[in-house]
Amino acid sequence: MLMILNKAGIGKEYLITKVDTGGDDEMESFLFSLGCYSGESITVVDKKRNLVVSIKDARYNIDPELAEAICI
Repeated sequence: MLMILNKAGIGKEYLITKVDTGGDDEMESFLFSLGCYSGESITVVDKKRNLVVSIKDARYNIDPELAEAICI
C-alpha cells in the first residue's frame, strides 16, 4: 500500500516507490536532482512546518507539497 511521505514516521527508513508530481516536470527534475527517485531510500529526520529528510547521506528541507509527491 502506497503512503505519501507526509505520513512517514520520524527516524524510520523508507523506500521510495514512486514520485508523482502530476506532470510537473520542474518539480520532478528538482526531486531527481536531490536523489529522490523510485528505489532510493529516504528517512524523515524531523517534521515541523517542513520535513527534514535524509537521502544518500545528505539532508534536505522540503515543503509539504514536495513531500506529497513522494510515495513510500
